[in-house]
Amino acid sequence: MPPLLEAAAILLAGVAAGGINTVVGSGTLITFPTLLAFGVPPVTANVSNNIGLAPGSVSGAIGYRRELVGQRARVLRLASASLIGGVVGAVLLLVLPADAFETVVPVLIGVGVLMVLLQPRISRAVASRRRAAAGVRPDPRWTWPATLATGVYGGYFGAAQGVILMGVLGIGIDESLQRLNAVKNVLAAIVNGVAGLVFVVVADVDWWIVLLIAVGSVVGAQLGAAFGRRLPPAALRAVIVVVGLVAMAGFLL
Repeated sequence: MPPLLEAAAILLAGVAAGGINTVVGSGTLITFPTLLAFGVPPVTANVSNNIGLAPGSVSGAIGYRRELVGQRARVLRLASASLIGGVVGAVLLLVLPADAFETVVPVLIGVGVLMVLLQPRISRAVASRRRAAAGVRPDPRWTWPATLATGVYGGYFGAAQGVILMGVLGIGIDESLQRLNAVKNVLAAIVNGVAGLVFVVVADVDWWIVLLIAVGSVVGAQLGAAFGRRLPPAALRAVIVVVGLVAMAGFLL
């Protein structure tokens, strides 16, 4: 077990990450650097962090269960993309050099932030086209492969996975931001869960780190769900953009 102060710091980082992941996504940007600061090897830190945050993702999805009402078909369709993407991303982490994917992380986060910023205008345009058409159109087909690609990224590293998912869902699906946030939490839980299962079988895991982050992230997710639901759409969008920009700066610097 880590020293007491180190354990406390990792636990608190897990609480913060669980809350941020539930409201926005990017909790990894708190836990992963914390583990590196304590001398945990990067791959071990990434793997252990991913497994530890999985229970928090499930906790966040449960916290937003009211917003999931009426979205079962949508969640089931996109869940298959997250499942496949999470497995592929986890395998890539184990077989590719670490620098191979991290080089494009700032670009992916930047695209996600841009999509969130443009989401209201694009959603209004989409809604207008749907009203002009006969009947209600289903969600665009491109949201499935986009969710798959986000799942690959999430299985590999996962920082700001929620920002990118919210950008994809916000542009592609005509729903309120809070209901989309609920879907995002389920999809992120699937990615973290399946990637964690791959890591448990074949990767080097520090189980003390997993335990501390898991406990913290479960608590933080419930706090995030209680707080995040009360945010108006503009405030939640602002949080997403700020976290995304901080994530970009962290990787670039």
